[in-house]
Amino acid sequence: MSTVADAHLRTPKVHGPDVSVGAARVFFLDGHVHALLLVDRGVLVAVVEREDLEGVPDAARARSVGVLTGRVAAPDDDLEATRQAMAARAQRRLAVVDDAGTLLGLLCLKRHGRGFCSAADVAARDAERAANQVG
Repeated sequence: MSTVADAHLRTPKVHGPDVSVGAARVFFLDGHVHALLLVDRGVLVAVVEREDLEGVPDAARARSVGVLTGRVAAPDDDLEATRQAMAARAQRRLAVVDDAGTLLGLLCLKRHGRGFCSAADVAARDAERAANQVG
């Protein structure tokens, strides 16, 4: 059986727990971003999705609208069952945490819903983005 630990990205972009809603909105300008991970001393304190920010003032803390429920997975969860559940909910990202809430990574479902993004996929996208900014 494959597990979430077999497929999650181990170095996701993270932010501190005091990020403002305005700063979160800027982060979400990138269409590939589906979740903002707020971490305090290695522990995941909230996952914010774009829709969470609707109607919230820019000065508010993003943490106040983020949640963990339904947005996290354990590393030993069955990968295929997790993929099916994510696809059924049209959910593209799940934070991966251990029993203590320590962030281990991010599970990223590809747009077509049949597989997960790899570190190589993310690196290629970052390189493409950097090349487009230069040119």
